[in-house]
Formats: sequence, C-alpha cells, structure tokens
Amino acid sequence: MHSPSPSPGSKLLPANAYTRLQPGETYQPIVPAGDGRAEVTPWSIGLGLIMVVVFTGACAYMALRAGNAIEASIPIAILAIFFGKMKKIRSTILENVMVQSVGQAAGVVAAGATFVIPALYINEQPVAWWHIFLATGIGGCLGVALIIPLRKYFVKDLHGELPFPEATAINEILVTGESAAAGAGKILLIAFGLGALFDFSVETLNLWNAGLSTSFLPAGIGEAMRGVRLEVQLAGIAALFGLGYIIGIKYASIIAAGSVLSMLVLVPLVYLFGKGLAEFDFAGKSFQISELSAGAIFSAFVKPIGIGAIAVSGLIGILRMGKIVASSVSLGFKGLSRRGEVAVDERTQRDLSPGKVLLLQLGLALLMGVLFLVVSLVTPMDATGASYPASDALLFAVVGMVVGFLLSFLFTPVAAQAIAIVGTNPVSGMTLITVALSIGAMLLTGLKGNAGLIIALIIGTAVCTALSTSGALITDFKIGYWIGSTPRNQERWKFLGMAVAALVIAFIIPLMDSAYHFLVTTPEGLKISNEAVLPAPQANMIAAVSKGLMSDPASQPWLLYGLGGIVAVLLFMAGVPMLAFALGMYLPISINMAVLAGAFCAWLISRTGGRPEVRAARAEQGTLIASGLMAGAAIFGILGAVLRLAPIGAPIQHLSVGKDFTVEAVVDAKFQCGKHTCEELQLPAGKECNENLRELEFVEDASCRPVLGADGKPQPRHPWYVGGLGQGLGLGMLVLLGLVCFLLARLGARWQLAAAPPGAGPPEGKP
Repeated sequence: MHSPSPSPGSKLLPANAYTRLQPGETYQPIVPAGDGRAEVTPWSIGLGLIMVVVFTGACAYMALRAGNAIEASIPIAILAIFFGKMKKIRSTILENVMVQSVGQAAGVVAAGATFVIPALYINEQPVAWWHIFLATGIGGCLGVALIIPLRKYFVKDLHGELPFPEATAINEILVTGESAAAGAGKILLIAFGLGALFDFSVETLNLWNAGLSTSFLPAGIGEAMRGVRLEVQLAGIAALFGLGYIIGIKYASIIAAGSVLSMLVLVPLVYLFGKGLAEFDFAGKSFQISELSAGAIFSAFVKPIGIGAIAVSGLIGILRMGKIVASSVSLGFKGLSRRGEVAVDERTQRDLSPGKVLLLQLGLALLMGVLFLVVSLVTPMDATGASYPASDALLFAVVGMVVGFLLSFLFTPVAAQAIAIVGTNPVSGMTLITVALSIGAMLLTGLKGNAGLIIALIIGTAVCTALSTSGALITDFKIGYWIGSTPRNQERWKFLGMAVAALVIAFIIPLMDSAYHFLVTTPEGLKISNEAVLPAPQANMIAAVSKGLMSDPASQPWLLYGLGGIVAVLLFMAGVPMLAFALGMYLPISINMAVLAGAFCAWLISRTGGRPEVRAARAEQGTLIASGLMAGAAIFGILGAVLRLAPIGAPIQHLSVGKDFTVEAVVDAKFQCGKHTCEELQLPAGKECNENLRELEFVEDASCRPVLGADGKPQPRHPWYVGGLGQGLGLGMLVLLGLVCFLLARLGARWQLAAAPPGAGPPEGKP
C-alpha cells in the first residue's frame, strides 16, 4: 500500500514517518524520548476541555439536525496552534497534541449518544439525563481502556503498513501548519462568526424565510406540482451549507440522488396509485392516501424504505470488512496476553500499567452492570406499574453487562483497524448488531416491554460510544507516536475529556427535545419523528428495529424495510456508495438540497484562480470554512433552542420577526400505568376518550411552539414572510453566503501562499 511522504514543509518529520521500516531501522519522533518540553499543562488541559464543551454541543447539534456529525479533530488542532501562538510563551507542539487529544472526546461521545439515545424519545420511553451521562461516560471510558493494550501493535509494530488517513491529515496540520496557522485560525474564527450570525438571524430572529419550496412558484406552477405531491424544498441555513461544503460534490450528489428517488419518484407514485383507494390499514395505522400531503406520504411509506436501506448498508459494510473483523478478534485476545508485559521506561512508549488497565476494564464493566441494575429496578415491568423483583433485575443487569462488555471487546479492535485502514468507522452497523443481540439476550432472560427496550438501547449507547472512542483514540496514539507524545498522558486525560463530553451531551439532547421535539403529531393525527428539524437517521433506524423486535412486531412496516434492504443490495451491486444514497432516501429533501448547494459552491470556488497553486490553496480552505460555519451555526442553534424553553418564558416569542410563537399547555401521553375507565383518566378539556387512551397517563407541560393554522403548518407573523418577498430574501441570502465563502477562500489562500516556504506543496498522494 502506498504511503504518502511528509510534505515539503514538514522539515521536522523524519523521512520514514509514513514508510515501512527496514530490518534494524527505527523511527525517531520529532520530540525525542529524552526531551522534557511541556506537554500536560493547565493551558493544554484547560483549552482541551473548552474545546470539548464547544464541539460536543456542535457535533451533537449537527448530528441531530443533519444526520452527519462534525469532524472535530482538524478544527481543534488548528485552533490549538492559533491560540497557542497568542500566549506570551508560545505553546509547544506536545501541548497542541494534548489539546487535540482531549478535545477529540467531543465528537466520539456526540456520535455515541446521537446514534442511539433519540431512539428512546422516538419510542416514547422516559429518558433521564443520568441515562445519557452514565451510558456515554462509561462507554467512552471503556473504549479507552480496551484500546490501550493494542496501542503498541497498531502504531509501532505496524508502522508504515497502515495508512491512517485521518491521523496523517491532523499530523500534517500540527507539524507543517504552524507557520500558516495564524491565517488558518483567523479564517476558522471568521467562518464561525459568519455561521453563527447567519443561522441566528434565520432560525431565531426569522429575518427571512429559509424554507425555500417550489410550492411558491408563480403562475400556478407550484400549486399544480403540489397537487400531484411533487415538491422540492431547500433549507437555506449555514449549518447545512457548511456540511455540503466539507462533504464535497461527489457524495453530496449521491445523497441528493437518494432524495430525488424518494420525493420526486416514490412519493408521487404512491399518491398516483393510492389516491383512488378507500381508507386502508397498514402496519397498525389507517391511511387515506388522497388526504395525505407529500410530507405525510414520505413519512408513512417512503422513510421506512430509507431506514431499511440504512440498516442493510451498515450490515453489508460489516460483512465487507470480514477480514478486518476476523483479524481484529485475534488482536483483542493478543491485547489480553500483553497485560503481563513489563512497562517500558522510554517516555514515548509508556502506557498505563497493564494491571491498572485490567482493573479499569473490570471496574467499568461492573459500573455498566450497576447502571443496568438501576434501570431495571426503576422501570415498570408492565402496564400495572410494578417493578421487577430484585432477583430478576440482577439477572438482567448481569446479562446486559456481559453482552455489553463482550461486544465492546470484540468490536473495539474492528473500529480501530477500520479507522487505521480506510479512515471510516462502521459504527452504525456494529451498533445495530449490538442492539439486536442485546434484545435477543433480554428476551431469552424474560425481559420484555419498556424495560427491555430501555436497557437494550442503553447497552447500544454504551457500546456505540466505546467503538467511536476506540477509533478516535488510535488516531490520537498514531499522531502522538509521530510527534513524540507520552501515551500515558494521552490515556489519562482522555478519561477526563470523556466525562466532560458525557455531561455536556446529557444536557444537549434533552434540551433539543424540549425545544424542537423528536416526536411530533401531524395534522392527520399521526405520531412521527420530527424529520424536518431533528431527523437523527441512525437513531430512527435503531428505534424501528428495537421496537419491532422487542415490543410490537406487528405494527412495523417490515415490507418497506425489506424493500429498502433490496435497494441497498442493488446499490452495492451497482458500485454506488450505499450508506450515502440510503441517508438521502431517509433525510428530508430540504436538508439534502441545502447540502448539495454547499458542495456546489465549494466545487465552484475550487475552480477559481488563475494558477494551479492558487486553485489548490482556495480548495484547501474548505475544511476551515466548513468547520467554522457548522460550529458557529450549531453553537448559536443551541442558544436558539434555549430561547424556546417555556420555563424561562420562551424569549423567542419577542425576538422572532417572521414567525409567530406561543407558549401553550401540551398534554402528552408518556407513561403506561394500567387500564382505567374514561372517568378515572380525568381527561383534560378537548381530549376524547377511546380505547387507545385507556392505558396511558397524561402529563401536562408547557411548550413553546410556532402558531399553527388550520392546515397544521406554522403561521407567519407577517404575510410577506411566506410569500414571494420572504422566499426571495431567503434565496438571496443563501447566494450571499456563497459569495462570502468565496471571499474567505480567496483571503485564506492569499495568507496560506504568503506564509508557505518556497517549494512547499501538498504531501505526495494527497490532492
């Protein structure tokens, strides 16, 4: 396998940094083992934890809003260098490595939580903040403890044999980027401010209408298209624009193609062939196709096909890595055998002692069991509200602990090796397998219903976070090996990063549900996931599979899931990236068209500039601009969510210009409590009693929501907002955003070329 050479500007990196070592040859890192320069300092740990807080929120927001998380490591590395240069005593390269290593906990914990936890909300299960905090915290720490015994094998024994694409990119930034990091940091921060200002203006202040739609086309065209359920939408916000900017034109086009199939082919076909049918029942619900909007048809009949395609794509991805999976199992046991080795004295190869690592693994496994025990004891076992006996709860906890630890142990080296080879962690497929096996184990031990569903999904959260962590940490280890960090320091402080990230995510996810709601009710009375605002595709897939296996198989659209699986197989046979196309089928077209717009803008910018080096430099600004746009938009998006909270008076009511918001009492059925008569339920005014309500307890709360009209759609505060003026402003501001991105790319390229040493260029094998 070809390995890139260090870039011409990487004078610090040895020539054999990316190549296989000859017999007797050794690799000497940039900072030798005997060098005592600063590494773990209040600056490096403090800045790393600040990055954890900021990027955990940003990654979670993006994962929930767009189905894709931010890759936090690269912007964190750039900011570490940028802020390090502002100190009176400039930060060392080892301090910058530590900032990146601690801060990287943000992305892995956000992925572990957002891939699974929303499934509990979607399945209408009670979720406490401590569920999220303990599941992600324990899972993340377990991932750290499990990968430590394999560090030396991956990063030293296989030096030059594994490409480590992500680690190579970050390493190049830390080593060669220091000369140009001031300009890179400025571009990143300017883009951060741009994304924050743009999305706060459009989503909180509502100064213009970002919800662009063909329904508003003049001369009756929009109305005619809507009449046959043909509608194209685009959410013109900076977060999605930045996501497309970093994804690139190829994958953004594939994702958009999935949306075209869903919304412009399948939805109109369902309406065409179903509008003449009488009301019919399907998957436990009644439908009248002629009365359904395009969005309702998509949610009921097309989105499940996308879920099936996502699930099978993940499984095929695991099967395609068969050799990696098989060899990784043996690697896991090889790590067990190394626990008895004597720790080396050389600083750059010094891990936590094998005994401490083993105790950590056992202690974290026991903590996982305690978590499952508490969940079993506090979750009602049936509609009567009675709790499980302590003996049963203990059995469930032990089974859950064994399943969770065993799957984490087996899959951790798979995740690490996948990251090292292809740069992609197949975590969604492995998490789906984990949830399915966990549910099977729960059913075998007699645990059914809500408690079984909750425990299985918490197991999935812990394992998903462990797998995300192991892949990320092996990247950290490789960077540290190249530069000369102390592995033990990376390992110790990663645990603190995990704890802080878990605490932040335990705040963010309930906040997003309170502000936007993972589950909403359509005008037709259907309860569906809120795909327009919080699509969370991985969580929806896991929610559907877990509910179907555990509690209500008959009410699941298995036929549609199966059709989605066939679509994934056909995509695989055709050589089309399955998961990208499947995500496009599932996600709303408004999201995917915005992503495509950002990718198209990046493609255009990369082709401007007279000389090849100018075009290349402008293209290289993409990571900075996109990361800044997404992070700024996400942080201020979270601020916008806070401003929607009813307990603080929902200030958005007074800030919003275009949309009208109101705080209203919301009566929701959340907890099963046993059958009662209609009189015993004491239904609130306006609520009818029927058989479906007799097993539910109503909980009244206050929520800030947009004012809805008779059609169930949000009503504007001013007519211009949804009319031609509001739509025109939205389109114009999106074009203006693209123009500003071009100016930023041009400015960043000028700074980069001015700071580059003579003859410097991209590393061999890199674009």
